[in-house]
Amino acid sequence: QVQLVESGGGLVQPGGSLRLSCAASGIIFSGNAMGWYRQVPGKQRALVATITSTGITSYVGSVKGRFTISRDNAKNTLYLQINGLKPEDTGVYYCNAAPVRRDYWGQGTQVTVSS
Repeated sequence: QVQLVESGGGLVQPGGSLRLSCAASGIIFSGNAMGWYRQVPGKQRALVATITSTGITSYVGSVKGRFTISRDNAKNTLYLQINGLKPEDTGVYYCNAAPVRRDYWGQGTQVTVSS
């Protein structure tokens, strides 16, 4: 059974930083492209960053230069370093494969950016 467990969210002031983690089990993590997705109230989950099995990364325009996705295949863990947080970054962050697998969704981790 696949399990993805996100952590590292919290309440931060604008301009602050967070590092999100996603611990994966039940999948051959190293062989999967992975992504971070964000859901804000009233909207669908949207992709923000992806990383291939070989470490090639991509980002949506609004987060380029501020978000860094990375992975540690030895630890079966995906990361998202977020710098320069803005109020519009507020939402629940999820990890999943890229493209998504519906049966992989975890609980997510809440990020709230507010002064």
